[in-house]
Amino acid sequence: MTGAAEGSHGSGHRDAQGRPADSAGQAWEGKSIPSHGFSGDDGTADEELVAALRAAASTPGDDVESLLMASVASSRWLVPVVAVATEVDESGDHAVDTRSDMAAVTLTSPDGSRALPMFTSLESLAAWDPAARPVPVRAAAAAQAAISEGCHVLLVDVASPHASVLRPSMLWALAQDRAWQPSHLDPHVAEAVSTAVAAEPAVSSHRLEGGEPAGAGVLRVVLALRPGLEADDVSAVATRIGERIATDGETRARIDALTFALETAR
Repeated sequence: MTGAAEGSHGSGHRDAQGRPADSAGQAWEGKSIPSHGFSGDDGTADEELVAALRAAASTPGDDVESLLMASVASSRWLVPVVAVATEVDESGDHAVDTRSDMAAVTLTSPDGSRALPMFTSLESLAAWDPAARPVPVRAAAAAQAAISEGCHVLLVDVASPHASVLRPSMLWALAQDRAWQPSHLDPHVAEAVSTAVAAEPAVSSHRLEGGEPAGAGVLRVVLALRPGLEADDVSAVATRIGERIATDGETRARIDALTFALETAR
């Protein structure tokens, strides 16, 4: 990924102008990163948080990731910021910055997806960029800043052995200050899928499962179909269900990836 200090996110809530917003429709755009409540912080990493990051990286699974996200949500994070010129004097031989603001650093991958890096400690931040200025924040503030910058994920301790990616569903859960759940265990997702499936008479029943690979946040919807459907009919059923699920921003924000599995109804 390459660095930048500026974006749009494809899932979650939007305000009337189409900007990323909270569940009440209030845009996060332009919100600063608040820094408070860390007067006694010495910049070291929380050992339990680092242990949770290592566990999730080595053996991803529902329970491990749920524990990780609980730890992430309650921890202090260091977000790197840089000075960005907002006014430039070009009257002389050389352009001179006359005013600058601090902006969060974002990273862009070759495919165009964006990420906000955040760090557990001053040591891990310095290993990535010794010149970056750290701002201590709560996870919710970091996530809201990430969304306002058009980021899709959070990158944790980029240059460390336990470097981790917090997926879009995790990012939105933190930004909304709610507990993260695997999508196949999330009651909101279950209700949305049930509503989407109910309109299909060819579907006898369905169930939700965690998909593969583990740790990728894949929701697998298993559809039990009535016998006698042609291949095109089956494809159309799955497509319609997927489109209905995608119409709700809150549901999209809780699902990282969606797949279907088919079986014949008994």
